[in-house]
Amino acid sequence: MDRWMDGRLKLYYEASHPNRQMGLFDKLAGWLGLKKKEVNVLCLGLDNSGKTTIINQLKPSNAQAQDIVPTIGFSIEKFKTSSLSFTVFDMSGQGRYRNLWEHYYKEGQAIIFVIDSGDKLRMVVAKEELDTLLNHPDIKHRRIPILFFANKMDLRDALSAVKVSQLLCLENIKDKPWHICASDAVKGEGLQEGVDWLQETHCADPREEVIADIKHSGDSELRAQCQIVSFSHA
Repeated sequence: MDRWMDGRLKLYYEASHPNRQMGLFDKLAGWLGLKKKEVNVLCLGLDNSGKTTIINQLKPSNAQAQDIVPTIGFSIEKFKTSSLSFTVFDMSGQGRYRNLWEHYYKEGQAIIFVIDSGDKLRMVVAKEELDTLLNHPDIKHRRIPILFFANKMDLRDALSAVKVSQLLCLENIKDKPWHICASDAVKGEGLQEGVDWLQETHCADPREEVIADIKHSGDSELRAQCQIVSFSHA
């Protein structure tokens, strides 16, 4: 897709939707280097899997909390890489709060799903929650990247990332980019690999991300225009 088509899609979107929320425009602005790309990340997983500890480790050292407490409801944290600015919604994994997850699916542009690799008894529950997530209408038809952390790899009886992947049947995820890392959140081990993958995934070609979002939007006119642009590009 050349610059003329980039501009064509951008101008069409602005003219047709002057009052619309600017999520897609923000992505378009990123093509032109007008701003550092911002990514909304949902951090999900069962309680006590280490979600908050992971997010805390990803923040600058001067912003890290000394004491980690269980998340009630959700909290919002931020961290940056060389090219991206991440806003992370750290969602509580306690049973009574998991129904809150779906209210943030539409806003999510990436998902971090954390698994306690030492908690074999609840691996089935983690799979059930993952399956529910993948089948939700706000997630099912989107190519949203999912980063899995098989956390607590320091435990003697922890399952390997390969075994966790098998138990969660990750090989069945065909329509979304995904990656799994073994991690030790307390020491920060394995986290950078995951963040690097997220960065590479979101920096690959943001134009295709915009087109995919438009195609799955409820706006038939905008979808039709997107198809015209894609066809012209082909």
